[in-house]
Amino acid sequence: MKKVLIIANQFPPMGGSGVQRSVKFVKHLRTFGYEPVVLTREVGNMPLKDETLLKDVPEGVKIYRTKAYELPELKGIMRIPGKVLGKFVIPDTAYFWYKNTRKKALEIIKNEGIDIVYTTSAPYSDHLLGLYIKEKMPNIKWAVDFRDEWTNNPYTLDNPYGSFRTNKEKSMEHSVVTKADMLITNTPVMRENFIRNNHIKGDNFVVIPNGYDVEDFADFDASVKPQNSRLTMVYTGALYGRRKPDNFFKALSELKNEGKIDGSKVLVKLIGNYHKDKLQGQIDSFGLTDSFEIVGYVPHNVCIQHQMAADVLVLIEGSGRGANAFYTGKIFEYMNTNRPVLAVLPEGCAADLVKESKIGIVANTDNVDEIKGIIKEYYDKWCNGTLDFAPDRNVIENFERKKLTEKLAEVFDKM
Repeated sequence: MKKVLIIANQFPPMGGSGVQRSVKFVKHLRTFGYEPVVLTREVGNMPLKDETLLKDVPEGVKIYRTKAYELPELKGIMRIPGKVLGKFVIPDTAYFWYKNTRKKALEIIKNEGIDIVYTTSAPYSDHLLGLYIKEKMPNIKWAVDFRDEWTNNPYTLDNPYGSFRTNKEKSMEHSVVTKADMLITNTPVMRENFIRNNHIKGDNFVVIPNGYDVEDFADFDASVKPQNSRLTMVYTGALYGRRKPDNFFKALSELKNEGKIDGSKVLVKLIGNYHKDKLQGQIDSFGLTDSFEIVGYVPHNVCIQHQMAADVLVLIEGSGRGANAFYTGKIFEYMNTNRPVLAVLPEGCAADLVKESKIGIVANTDNVDEIKGIIKEYYDKWCNGTLDFAPDRNVIENFERKKLTEKLAEVFDKM
């Protein structure tokens, strides 16, 4: 069985959505003839932790952990200076981890008999470590996985860096995409963007989207409808940058004020890592205090429980340059819940996937009237006991994690 070194700075028991792609690949790679060996950082002072995700790591998989070297995670009097200084590190705060882990990475490759190196971002410093290994050991095959775009990332486009940092990161990105043996990204549009912006042919660039793990739903019967006393809508995920709930809040508020829905019959649960006071203040300002519950961050398995207990799942993504290129992560788990989705999305990959899989109805992010129309439709159907829908399982099953890991193994086979 060939060995693959999985370089993933973000890995369980670190929590958050970024770790799941890597740990699910690790979970299933043995099935397709590859033994994963993981190189990651110590969790240290990382604020989000989820011990339950370690259950996805098969028995016997070796995990090497090195010191984190993260400025934003410093404690005491250095906490604030660390966060400020971290904003100036190029390409990200994991740069010092990359610098201090280079020697260890080469030792692991030699001692473990590694055949292939796989690096995943964010952070993008993971790929700098892969680039270093490739330069030192040219015969090692190297696969680069972009969970999100790098210099063309929508959140960077919204808050662009100065010319020095922009040019520096573009140079780093170009070195990575031209030196790697194989390249992987999350959506077809992302792939096209990388090819265009880096002036490469893209013959070695494939698309492997995120997905859902059917085993995460083993304890639930998706055919059984929840028996909630209020129409329960659940949103899971972060709210930051352009991903704002304002128009969703506004739509609910207007429907309530117009007497088109009874606010006492609606409950929206927000599940994620939030600044609760700020978010609660925003909810209160829309007059929706009694219709919302901020649950906060929960372990992944508990998050699934909340999804399965919902009548409707809410998906939100902001509009703007580059927003058409990516799927929001929770779309795939939502797919497997058999619960209708209220998708507040811009035109692009995510909206197309919701429509293709028939998991819900799409309202344009910037169109409050469209959002109101879908909320009202779901509300009326729930009140009448007719909140039924028929998702396309043929489409949905293409995003099962084991099938996606098989695609990754095919990338390794090709190398």
